[in-house]
Amino acid sequence: MQMSYHEIWNGLEQLAAAKGLSLSGLAQKAGLDPTSFNKSKRIGADGRKRWPSTESMNKVLKATNTTVFEFMEYAGQPLPAPHYTIPLLGLAKAGRDGYFDSDGYPLSTADWDGIDFPMQLAKGVYALEVSGDSMIPVYREGDKLVVQPDSEIRAHDRIVVKLVSGEVMVKELKHKSAKQITLKSLNPQNEDIVLHPTDILWMARVIWVSQ
Repeated sequence: MQMSYHEIWNGLEQLAAAKGLSLSGLAQKAGLDPTSFNKSKRIGADGRKRWPSTESMNKVLKATNTTVFEFMEYAGQPLPAPHYTIPLLGLAKAGRDGYFDSDGYPLSTADWDGIDFPMQLAKGVYALEVSGDSMIPVYREGDKLVVQPDSEIRAHDRIVVKLVSGEVMVKELKHKSAKQITLKSLNPQNEDIVLHPTDILWMARVIWVSQ
């Protein structure tokens, strides 16, 4: 992936707007100096163009839960042509028996649909298609959530959770300890959910969203 100077800065501006932030607000959210992305700082005293550092970009993507591919779209970069297919299952079906093992890996994807993806991902990655409006405004009906079962989960990650009862939910991990797991609802009208670890069969991180 190669992006020009103007595409990088345009991507940051579009990302900030999409998240409802100013450029200074975006920088602060990423733990950077509020003036980091100011237009006045994009040209050095010697007249050279100043690029955001790799470290700064990584902090921004992590703080806004944005993937590299999503940033490419904000920057106006065409995505690579799809080369791989990821198994796709309706989210409503995920709670039924016979689709996943106790670690959140698909038992068999022979009868699943599929979506094209521009790069090869880890073994076991799959996609769940959202139905209904329970996750608005973050996810809408038809959105496809690409999920990686063995990916490390950290606070503020968006995750798919399957309970021992069979219920499957998409939430944000707010807090996790040995005795309590707090899940934040994506719909602000819904309250947080507090669970004991024994209530949860498995959790898997959402690593990409196709909208």
